[in-house]
Amino acid sequence: MKKVRWGVLGTAKIAQEWLIPAMQEAGNAEVIAVASRTQEKADAYAAECGIPKAFPSYEALLKSGEVDAIYNPMPNHMHVPWSIAAIEAGKHVLCEKPLGLDVEDAQKLVDAAAAKPNLVVMEAFMYRFHPQWLKIKSLLEEGVLGEVKHVQTCFTYFNRDAKNVRNMPGIGGGGLLDIGCYCISAARLAIGKEPVRVNASVQMDPEFGVDVHASAQLDFGSAWATFNCSTQSNSSQFVQIIGEKGRLVVDTPFYKREDRPCELVLYKDHEREVIEIGHHNHYVAQVEAFSQAVLDGKPAPTPLADAIHNMRVIDACFKSAESQSWQVL
Repeated sequence: MKKVRWGVLGTAKIAQEWLIPAMQEAGNAEVIAVASRTQEKADAYAAECGIPKAFPSYEALLKSGEVDAIYNPMPNHMHVPWSIAAIEAGKHVLCEKPLGLDVEDAQKLVDAAAAKPNLVVMEAFMYRFHPQWLKIKSLLEEGVLGEVKHVQTCFTYFNRDAKNVRNMPGIGGGGLLDIGCYCISAARLAIGKEPVRVNASVQMDPEFGVDVHASAQLDFGSAWATFNCSTQSNSSQFVQIIGEKGRLVVDTPFYKREDRPCELVLYKDHEREVIEIGHHNHYVAQVEAFSQAVLDGKPAPTPLADAIHNMRVIDACFKSAESQSWQVL
């Protein structure tokens, strides 16, 4: 089988723990190169991850004729400029979420991708490729819950490391961009349309200068969504989708579970049904779906327009919190 040859920009932890192993496991992909700001650092990372080539700069990797696609897991403020550089170098791009720092920033990347329609460019929301979300979509399309009326989402973890990029202002740190984006994406996906207005509350950390707690109401017209996200709370996550006829609970909507298989719980007609999904690696599924689009010359599995819609809601959350009022989208 022909394989897409991947290069990784930077030495991010998420790449080492999840995406590089996924590329090595995927049947239609292989990771052949990594780049860092020094040859020494690139060599050490490549040796640790089992990658054959190491480049001393991002520019050097982008010039390589052996690399077909780029994975960009760099800090948020580097998503747009380096993804655009990869596109201009003729590479397909899988860029970590969020696509940019705000809509204006992300739109630059979308415009660059539009100028090279032969390239596959996508935001890396891996959760969408998990079989549990394919099942959720199927159940919703079948009308098992009836019309969706409310989606409740929570995503939290605890991190007070001052050296962690998530706690650094000015480069895209903070909870809304890091995990609030999942809450918003899941609500939009479950309801199937875009919100018309947003009311949000955001708490900033006085030491770090980034948002660490946020909650919001999203008004979709015929449905509502609420979410909470926090980078200074005990780790938790869930999605609850409530329709006219039933309720669906997703216990681990975003992370890959190692301790037990994923399952959905459907509450309907006073009955409780557990829908077993099993163990699946959604990072592998994402890499395979993206790589297959490259090999088949087809559009990205998730269009960049979706990333702009999600970013628009994030921007509205910040504006709403600042003005302490509803923000119309």
